[in-house]
Amino acid sequence: MLKYLDFFNRRSTLRNYSTEKQVSEESLNEMLEAASHAPTTGNMQLYSVVVTRNPEMKRRLAPLHFNQPTVESASAVLTFCADFRRFEQWCRHRDAEPGYDNFHSFITALIDTVIFAQQFVTIAELNGIGCCYLGTVTYNAAGIAEVLELPERVVPVVTLTVGYPATGEFPPASDRLPVTGIIHKERYTDYTPEAIDSIYSYKESLPESAGFVAENNKSTLAQVFTDVRYPKALNEEISRTFADFIRKQGF
Repeated sequence: MLKYLDFFNRRSTLRNYSTEKQVSEESLNEMLEAASHAPTTGNMQLYSVVVTRNPEMKRRLAPLHFNQPTVESASAVLTFCADFRRFEQWCRHRDAEPGYDNFHSFITALIDTVIFAQQFVTIAELNGIGCCYLGTVTYNAAGIAEVLELPERVVPVVTLTVGYPATGEFPPASDRLPVTGIIHKERYTDYTPEAIDSIYSYKESLPESAGFVAENNKSTLAQVFTDVRYPKALNEEISRTFADFIRKQGF
């Protein structure tokens, strides 16, 4: 039962892909098919995935992902979309009137999509293929939708880049909070200042954390997150634009 624990404890994100060894279309389709057996709400499978392999299409997507090199170097860029369009079309084609133009339906499709995407990541990594989640989809969802020609009731929520490691090896695993800091038994137990110190002490002690603090002229690692990486004004602006786009797409 614990056969793969060591694999998952050592897993890491891959951003540096081989330009010589490509993930074949056959392998990609097989992994996506296997991933489609992930849990889904009401067995509706409220997702689609757009596979981008064409270099010109990757070049068009790259600026929408802040020109991260992983976009153009990957074997494929996978845009996973919350998709109620297909299900609605089936309903109407079978003389059933859908009522899925609402926030709850979007969240339902969002959950389905994220589960599907993560199932794909697990399958790919178990087969020696690396993946990288791009955290830029919500920043530029409208632009991504325009490039990929996404119709009403289809919203991009996850983008993955996929490929084999350039060096033949995966990078070291990223640091993670101790599991004692995320498990609550029976009911939620709020965090004391002492608990926060204990949970974040290792992350704060890492040399790269000290580097982030110094290069951003901050006093603490937390300030790097609140003032530089994810500041309030940016969060609010992205919230407005993404919410507007979701409404534009019919939810």
